[in-house]
Amino acid sequence: MSNQKDFSGIVSKLGLQPMESPVMVAQRKAKLYIGIPKEQSFQEHRIPLTPNSVRTLVANGHRIVIESNAGRDSHFFDNDYSEAGAEITSDADEVFKADIIIKVAPPLPYEIDMMQVGQTLISPIHLPTIKQEFIEKLMKKRITALAYEYTKDDTGRFPFVRSLSEIAGNSVILIAGEYLSNANEGKGILLGGISGVPPAKVVILGAGVVGTFAARAAIGLGATVSVFDNNVYKLMRLQEKIGSRVFTSTLAPDILQCELENADVAIGAIHSKKGRTPIIVTEHMVEQMKVGSLIIDVSIDQGGCFETSEMTSHKDPIFRKHDVIHYCVPNITSRVSRTASFSFSNILTPILLKCGELQGFQSLIYDDAGIRDGIYMYKGNLTNEHIAGLFRLKHSNLDLLFASNL
Repeated sequence: MSNQKDFSGIVSKLGLQPMESPVMVAQRKAKLYIGIPKEQSFQEHRIPLTPNSVRTLVANGHRIVIESNAGRDSHFFDNDYSEAGAEITSDADEVFKADIIIKVAPPLPYEIDMMQVGQTLISPIHLPTIKQEFIEKLMKKRITALAYEYTKDDTGRFPFVRSLSEIAGNSVILIAGEYLSNANEGKGILLGGISGVPPAKVVILGAGVVGTFAARAAIGLGATVSVFDNNVYKLMRLQEKIGSRVFTSTLAPDILQCELENADVAIGAIHSKKGRTPIIVTEHMVEQMKVGSLIIDVSIDQGGCFETSEMTSHKDPIFRKHDVIHYCVPNITSRVSRTASFSFSNILTPILLKCGELQGFQSLIYDDAGIRDGIYMYKGNLTNEHIAGLFRLKHSNLDLLFASNL
């Protein structure tokens, strides 16, 4: 017994006492409080989260409140969401009490009035539609706002724009077929033509995702296609992806005007990384186009790349100018709202899960450079230089705001 005591004393003197083994403690996740209101503008039928995504988020401890019938137009029903764990309410005020508000259309003025001070807004911005009042209301409520159009992923690409662009690229050719037909007071032209009758001529501005998918769909229907873009690499990539040789050119005005004069359909598919889309086609060029030809300006949500473009809606989608039909609906993908809703949800869900893991939206902005690119307002401070210049408002640098711990 004495030997055992002596040994214990030696161990203690040498500092060899047994230590408790460290136990890994999981980092506590933030519980997000998310509100999804029913869309009220632009005949909007999409919803940003599907029931499956809601189920995943709720399983991770997050709370989601959805306004009744918000997903009905996409055939997602209240029962689907309640079974997935969401709270359903017919009171819009209850939805706007959430910490994070997610929409697929920009908030209307009265919706901003319902928002709480210091909330986070995730939505598109639709540059041509916003007014100074919109920005000032958000600033007054110290809102942090993320725009889908400017958000990037880890590769530096625009995930929301890309996914919806795939849908839009396929959709515009179907739209072109509709408005070239007699059913919609068109010229009565079949896009692909038939034996002995030449096909329609389609001119596409922009060799990005919309342009590539539009070209592929048009070629699949038998139309003749010309694609313009100042990025030669994009033109090369388009040729490779569609697996067919098409007429391509840089945006040389004389060549473009010649192609437009013979076009049955002209599609604007130019995307701006920041701010307004540049005007590529002047009003004079439009005047020279054939009577009854069709312009579809997919870029209208960023201002449009045709000088004659004016925003329209699904209820009244077209107007005529210089005897040319203009289709300028900003939310084209709402025509296929269920597919588009899945597209939104697939991108938003990982972002929201990461937000929870990083203890909240502020940490997400700090950690993710792509999310920072999408922020146009931080706690009421306007951080997008182009929007600030548009309304002659003060512009703040987001990095400096973080540094000053605002």
